[in-house]
Amino acid sequence: MDFIQNQKINQVTEKTLVIGIDIAKRTHYACFVDDRGRVLQKSFSVSQAGNGFELFYQRIMTAMKETEKTEVLVGIEPTGHYWLNLAYFLKERGIPLAMVNPMHVKRAKELDDNLPTKHDRKDALVIARLVKDGRFSYPRILEGMEAELRVGSSFKSKLTEEFGAVKNMIIRWLDRYFPEFTQVFPKFGKMALAVLECTPFPSDLHQKQPDEVLSLYREVEGFKSPQRPKAIRIIEVAANSIGVTEGREMARIEIATLVRRYQQLEQDIESITEQLVELVKTSVEYEWLSTVPGLGDATIIDLLAEIGSFSHYENPRQLIKLAGLTLRENSSGQHKGQKRISKRGRRKLRALLFRVMMPMIRHNEAFRKLHEYYTNRQVNPLRKKQSIVVLCGKLLKVLHGISTKHKAFDAQRMMKDISSLTEAV
Repeated sequence: MDFIQNQKINQVTEKTLVIGIDIAKRTHYACFVDDRGRVLQKSFSVSQAGNGFELFYQRIMTAMKETEKTEVLVGIEPTGHYWLNLAYFLKERGIPLAMVNPMHVKRAKELDDNLPTKHDRKDALVIARLVKDGRFSYPRILEGMEAELRVGSSFKSKLTEEFGAVKNMIIRWLDRYFPEFTQVFPKFGKMALAVLECTPFPSDLHQKQPDEVLSLYREVEGFKSPQRPKAIRIIEVAANSIGVTEGREMARIEIATLVRRYQQLEQDIESITEQLVELVKTSVEYEWLSTVPGLGDATIIDLLAEIGSFSHYENPRQLIKLAGLTLRENSSGQHKGQKRISKRGRRKLRALLFRVMMPMIRHNEAFRKLHEYYTNRQVNPLRKKQSIVVLCGKLLKVLHGISTKHKAFDAQRMMKDISSLTEAV
């Protein structure tokens, strides 16, 4: 870690113009300093627009000429997605971009005036001085397939979230107007949606014969085979329903809208998933990642969307840090604190790893055996959750290895490693 920190510090020389930018939605603020942190130009505004970026670029060139600097390093504190436009602009002009941790900015801003006040001009200077001290990282500006996967996966995630919200709204509607519905249809399959579309209220089924409602359901587009036993059962439970009967006119509009939205989202998610699968299969790494039992197409898509290509990382420890799985410990004097994961990293990547590890333990013999070893060993056995954290890191190491070395997953080799661990104990 110290070696990497020194490398970053060494990149800032007396010939380097260091720029700190506080990112905002409409107007950014930039400040120029030298390698000692001395202010060369006080904070000034940069408009989030084409002409604003061009003026900023010209100002950089002028400052470099006036101060006889030959290199430039721009540092930002990321704020949402507002930094992306500027990042691509700078990349096209060959200007390196660094990123500082917002927590570092928050803690460093009191060093100058001993005040916790926050404003854009002050933050720009704080960011510049953090960059000068080597306290930054280099963001990956996504291009090509990596950018497509990130955008597509993020969009699919938003659609899935909305899909879940619409489903919950339908359930709340049923709780009010037809609470017995879920006794017949615990899931929203094609027939359940046909019933909600044609006969959403118990009164719509009053004194109806099964053949009558079945003919109605057959008219629903894309649904030709309604189940007669289900139709009989829904008529039976509707006869004794305790559903609310007031406000039905607006409630009918509500459920019709929700059903249409539910079906549309279902189609959209299926469509975007198919396109993402086709896209990820063109990746060089897909061939190797797909050899891991328990790792499906959807997981590979989300994984590559979060980290990009494994070839970007020289060491799997970088991936573990990116996921926020690095262990931290708070100790002082004789007190030795418990080790916990840092959670400083990509939250979605960490959630994805935890989510995939449970089926991985079930369907991948090597990971199942390793989980059993960690939780049942005689010396320092791990709790199940602790074991899963360790296995998430192990998975990243395995995926990095097979992707960068272009080798299929070798369960036998991993089992040998487990056997050697057992024998050592």
